[in-house]
Amino acid sequence: MARLHLHLLSDSTGETLEMIAKAALAQFEGAEIDRHFWPMVRSQQHLDRIMGEIVRNPGLVLFTLANAEIRERLENACHEAGLATVSALDQVTRSLSSLLGQEAHARPGRQHKMDEAYFARVEAIQYTIAHDDGLLWEEWEEADIVLAGVSRTSKTPTSIYLANRGYRTANIPIVVESPPPPALFGLRRPLVVGLTTSADRLIQVRRNRLLSLNQTPETDYVDQERVNKELKFARRMFADNGWPVIDVTRRSIEETAAAVINLVNERRGALSKANPGPKPV
Repeated sequence: MARLHLHLLSDSTGETLEMIAKAALAQFEGAEIDRHFWPMVRSQQHLDRIMGEIVRNPGLVLFTLANAEIRERLENACHEAGLATVSALDQVTRSLSSLLGQEAHARPGRQHKMDEAYFARVEAIQYTIAHDDGLLWEEWEEADIVLAGVSRTSKTPTSIYLANRGYRTANIPIVVESPPPPALFGLRRPLVVGLTTSADRLIQVRRNRLLSLNQTPETDYVDQERVNKELKFARRMFADNGWPVIDVTRRSIEETAAAVINLVNERRGALSKANPGPKPV
């Protein structure tokens, strides 16, 4: 299979383009892709500087450009070079414009403006980093989510992903020889979620981790009997406390986080029905 050059042009950070490209490429197994990332393209001069590189590496040009003149210049240049272009958000924007009855604002990076939600995400990330791996358990009541699981069940990366979605997330490793602090079992505000996985998958992940650290992969850390005991201990704890459990064996970090968010929303919906508040007079 020939390699494909994929050019991602954005007038902002390019995060949206990267997510779209990642989701689309996941549908093609074994595709060999060379990505060329061009963020913050906000002037014709900037576009002209990078067009030479694009022409030298012909492929698909995927873009999100709010400025009509820059966009037209890009499309014309690519047409002359025989390159295909795709505007990633056109169809969605047109549909929304039709349904809402208003024109879209052509403002670069509008989704990244520093509003209240932006600062809430920053605060969530700071909280999550500070409360990783069982740290500062005295402040867990301030969390939105607490993830619990044995070592290498993707607690930290899932926590960071959730933080980027605005959820203050703490996590704690479940260790047979070192029970968690009693505070974990008395939490009221945060949703505690247990993460588990298959023993075979966990051993594989742990063995790869040891090898990456140039350590011997033959220790109790990857012993089949020991791992089974750890997982059984954690599952019993989850069941005894009525915590929802997510099996991460075949889930990506994004899929695990989505499942956690669904649990949070379900819990909020249940609480809202249980406490509907005063009826309007």
